[in-house]
Amino acid sequence: MLAGAARDVDNAVRRPPTKPLVRTKFQVVALLVREERARLMADATSSESRRNRDLKRLDDVATLLAKIAARDTSLLALLADDARVSDAARSLKATMMRAAGLEAPEEPPPAEPAPPAPGADKQVVPRSVISRQLANPFLAPDFEAAAERAAARPRRLAGWELLEPLFRSFERDAPGAPACMSLPVAGQVPVPAGRRLMPHQAQVVAATADGHRTFLLADEPGLGKTAQALLAAQAADAYPLLVVAPNVVKTNWAHEVGLWTPQRRATVVHGDGEKVDGFADVVIVNYEILDRHIGWLGDLGFRGMVVDEAHFIKNKSSQRSQHVLRIADRIRTRAGRPLLMALTGTPLINDIEDFRAIWQYLGWIDDDTPLGPLLTALEDTGLTPADPGFYSAARSAVIDMGIVRRRKVDVVADIPARRVADLPVELDGAVGRSIRAAEKALATRLVQRYRAALEARTEVTTDGEVDLTLARRVAAAELKDTTSKTGGENVFTMVRRIGQAKAGLAADYAAQLARNVGKVVFFAKHVDVMDHAEQTFADRGIRYASIRGDQTPKAREKNVAAFVGDPEVQIAVCSLMAAGVGLNLQVASNLVLAELSWTDAEQTQAIDRIHRIGQDEPVTAWRIIAAQTIDSTIAELIDSKSGLAARALDGASVDDADSSTDVQLDALVTLLTDALTGARPS
Repeated sequence: MLAGAARDVDNAVRRPPTKPLVRTKFQVVALLVREERARLMADATSSESRRNRDLKRLDDVATLLAKIAARDTSLLALLADDARVSDAARSLKATMMRAAGLEAPEEPPPAEPAPPAPGADKQVVPRSVISRQLANPFLAPDFEAAAERAAARPRRLAGWELLEPLFRSFERDAPGAPACMSLPVAGQVPVPAGRRLMPHQAQVVAATADGHRTFLLADEPGLGKTAQALLAAQAADAYPLLVVAPNVVKTNWAHEVGLWTPQRRATVVHGDGEKVDGFADVVIVNYEILDRHIGWLGDLGFRGMVVDEAHFIKNKSSQRSQHVLRIADRIRTRAGRPLLMALTGTPLINDIEDFRAIWQYLGWIDDDTPLGPLLTALEDTGLTPADPGFYSAARSAVIDMGIVRRRKVDVVADIPARRVADLPVELDGAVGRSIRAAEKALATRLVQRYRAALEARTEVTTDGEVDLTLARRVAAAELKDTTSKTGGENVFTMVRRIGQAKAGLAADYAAQLARNVGKVVFFAKHVDVMDHAEQTFADRGIRYASIRGDQTPKAREKNVAAFVGDPEVQIAVCSLMAAGVGLNLQVASNLVLAELSWTDAEQTQAIDRIHRIGQDEPVTAWRIIAAQTIDSTIAELIDSKSGLAARALDGASVDDADSSTDVQLDALVTLLTDALTGARPS
């Protein structure tokens, strides 16, 4: 019976395409041959000659099956030990066994319902998301991904272990081998007024416009990965777009959406998502709350997904990795060829196993084998892992899938020698609410003083316009009272509280930078902020050197030497006042300003610790700004004062071009005028 069934399959396969019923029959015959062989080998009652005769007949059937599979290699997948056996195959198997006079196995009992996924009890669906789903309940099917999977079945490399050789190919010496995919010549990319896209950024956007849809974007920090991802999404029309990012940078993502794609709406998911805009074009969520939102994120209909600081998912067994992979799978199922981007500054040649989860997120591999175009590229090499040239070809095949790696020194002509990059952060929880309440109370006090002074006037009123002269007098009086008192909430205590609230976020970002690019300098004004940062680094196993004002010259010299000379010391934690002058820390090219100074001169002095003669890389100072607080106002004022100071140095007559009192006064004036005009709550 088995021989006859195998001949039927052989005749059918000779007339392609192979139909599903034929595939099912092929699998059932193979299963029965395997089981019959095991039964004969275990049968002690059968004579040796009879057993050998029956085994020989089974071998003939197995040989015919092998010839059939050689004719249609897609059938090989049905022979795997873990191949899925469909209900139709189980039914046909039972029918054939009964026809042969054998007892068919009983149908297995219905499976127990799967236990709920971890964290399912925490999952939420924001009300606005439900509104969006009700407004558009149907999503057009996209069969392109299914077609790609069907076209990329293993042929020549079937049976070879491929993943380990792929990973090992990145560990072999490859002098001169590229670490970046071939990118097209950058054309003109439309950007908003006032924005400038650097040539290396435009290349990734051009590749996306040409149809490339998966990227491991591993440029060094400071080369504008966020802008590249947002403009790539625009080129691919990958909306709605999901962005998964660390908590410290998710507010910055919303800010960058407004800068680079202002016609697109962004929404940031906080907590249970009560304020989420379900109709937004870009949804931004941090890793820590994915467990609550994984359900609706997988079903919203995203056509693109960006995972920032993608090395966060390197541990595939972690919940955050499993959540990211699950959402990506859902997006691929529904969107066909979505735009998928993994952003990380970690060099590719270190800890290549860390990229297993990233490659799986991008759809290049699954748990066992390469997929889709990557598998096709490996087949097209004509090589196997036994061939010496396979590793070089495999490495190139992976890189061509979308690995983009540029360092600052590679694109030095594109970027300024020194730049300040603002990183807005959100102050959440009770601390954030307390700071915003204190700012509101200060604004209310200023408004009351202003209105009292306005009512005491006998001259003509201002017809509703803010009297800036009077506003400056009120602010000056507040500043004078503040400096003469020791208690009460004022602009100085509020700025200090903001610095304390930012300490953990700033330290977190410095730790990420240290992991990505090596040595980093961390500047703060207050001792408690430095203490908080140092504790964060110690908890993460990051070695640091501390440079403070209360140290002896010998201790300071020892700590500076440790940072400059010891490759294991990754971060220098510096006092803005004590270390802002007289030190050479140019072994680093990245600096974090955890707290704002009151003058551009102090900020510049700090940056000049690494931006010095002999520095051969562009310098980036990452300024941590507390969004929606007076912190952002102070940052804008410092920047405006830096322009005045520059003109003063050029010979222009500018009084107090960089006065700390001037910045403090203008910050209070801005707070007052915003409250009077409704820009801030009064």
